[in-house]
Amino acid sequence: MLEVGTKAPEFELPDQNGEMHSLSQYKGQKVILYFYPKDMTGGCTKQACGFAELYPQFREKGAVVLGVSKDSVASHKKFEEKYGLPFTLLADTEKDAIQKYDVWKEKNNYGKITMGVVRTTYLIDEDGVITKAFGKVKAAENPEQMLKEL
Repeated sequence: MLEVGTKAPEFELPDQNGEMHSLSQYKGQKVILYFYPKDMTGGCTKQACGFAELYPQFREKGAVVLGVSKDSVASHKKFEEKYGLPFTLLADTEKDAIQKYDVWKEKNNYGKITMGVVRTTYLIDEDGVITKAFGKVKAAENPEQMLKEL
């Protein structure tokens, strides 16, 4: 996980509509950048729906929400449509941002060791500096937690 106080790494990734997004285009806004393992899974759906429910409050506080996983643009589009997600989902199929943000880790799933995305959320300020970093977050509680941090 990256340290609080460090400059957030730049990235350029396609969203669920295939449009490119970079961190620098959000300069002047707070960014909640959350990394999650997989579209349409239990925890990831709870987390995304929690962010969707609170989205108007995040916008009121001048923050944007960006969800990142290694799923494809098409997978993100289905996820967005099925749950009516109002925020941007970024497809990092090459694990570019996932590796820059140090969230690709060894995971132990019932004794089976695999590599995967560890659910992590960063709060990035208007100047692109990481002000909060939360690793191994609880999916259902994370949106509320981030709203409090703002």
